[in-house]
Amino acid sequence: MAARSPLANVVRSLYRARVTAAKPVYWWYERRLRRKVRTGGKLPKHLGLILDGNRRFAKASGLQREMGHTFGAEKAHEVLQWCLELGIPAVTIWVLSTDNTSRDPEEIAHILKLLEQEARNLATDPRIHGNRVKVRAIGQHSQFPPQVLSALQDLEQVTAHYDGMMLNIAVGYGGREEIVDAVKEYLGKQAAAGHSLEAAAQQLGPDDISAHTYTADTPEVDFIIRTSGEIRLSGFMLWQSVYSEFYFADVNWPSFRWVDFLRALRDFQGRKRRFGK
Repeated sequence: MAARSPLANVVRSLYRARVTAAKPVYWWYERRLRRKVRTGGKLPKHLGLILDGNRRFAKASGLQREMGHTFGAEKAHEVLQWCLELGIPAVTIWVLSTDNTSRDPEEIAHILKLLEQEARNLATDPRIHGNRVKVRAIGQHSQFPPQVLSALQDLEQVTAHYDGMMLNIAVGYGGREEIVDAVKEYLGKQAAAGHSLEAAAQQLGPDDISAHTYTADTPEVDFIIRTSGEIRLSGFMLWQSVYSEFYFADVNWPSFRWVDFLRALRDFQGRKRRFGK
């Protein structure tokens, strides 16, 4: 991992001291929730996480904007560990949307640099290899810098043969763009097979689009958590979320705690899923 500045280390120490001071208040509640989640029923087969609120966290904490994203990256590592401990089979985390790429170029450059660093860290992370986690970057990446693309490709290659958790990193991702890409891929295959456009359109059904989405080899996402208190999907997994359950946590992503995660999962376990019936 890249060396951190003395200021960054001081900020982290102060933040972690604040979090540690609050832990006794929540310890008994966490323990109770953990027991209920482990014994309370089914966990999601595919968990979607919208990592929202990094910039608001930084502003509220008196930090530079970029530090919010740095804290957010560290929180993603922590939440990955929680998912591994609970045995959740598939997780998709939304790191950067296609809409986000229109932000300040300096901010995007920082996010992409973090992405490169974290991809290289994950490629050698003992948890990834010990738990046989298959990692894949999903989205549109053609405009990413070469070093970022190389880091993502290396991470995918070293984990491609694993059969444990599926971890999708949605970056440069948009739900509408995914559906368009799925239709294009379907039509391209139909054309390569010698079928006319009219025949391809006539045969096109929901299963054909599902088979060409970025997450075609994973279960449809059954639970989506969004942090920061925003109550919307913003285009996250539009196709796959038709029967998803949603949970909106009123806390910015870097402040998302184990107790918040357990509370969300407990809420999911208490719901009766009807699938339109």
